[in-house]
Amino acid sequence: MPITTLIDQLIAREGGFVEHPADRGGATCWGITTAVARANGYHGPIRDMPRTVAATIYAAVYWRAPGFDRVAARAPGLAAELFDTGVNMGTGVAIGFLQRALNALNRGASDYADLPLDGAIGPRTLGALDAFLARRGRAGEAVLVKAVDALQGERYLSLAERRPANEAFLYGWLAGRIA
Repeated sequence: MPITTLIDQLIAREGGFVEHPADRGGATCWGITTAVARANGYHGPIRDMPRTVAATIYAAVYWRAPGFDRVAARAPGLAAELFDTGVNMGTGVAIGFLQRALNALNRGASDYADLPLDGAIGPRTLGALDAFLARRGRAGEAVLVKAVDALQGERYLSLAERRPANEAFLYGWLAGRIA
């Protein structure tokens, strides 16, 4: 699926301007926080941020910068899941989920070496992904997506347990972000 389609779907879920009192990230527009907008050159009122600015930020910061475009060349469904997870939890967290899943699925390091959990997509992570997919094929991609979803769901529950104000978001997180 092209990144433009993924961004359109994400923006449709996130909606326009939102300022929920329990959201530690503060005000958002199209799902982009004020801090992220400012860090990426938008300095107008967040409520008025154009959708095109949000789409540009998503493509640059949450797709190309973490390397999800390189994952998409190998496993597009996995890349889509990592993109959505990265937007909601941070790209380093999403990549960490992938690295943990690849480590747990390497059959005791007999298929490829364990990866450092560094939250970065580099040659070692891509090499492990290539080795995993070569061994498991397209069905392996679906298993990795399930593993990332499982880790994401556990993190959402943990966030709500540690901070009761996050319970306001838990249902939506689980309903809208876990396949």
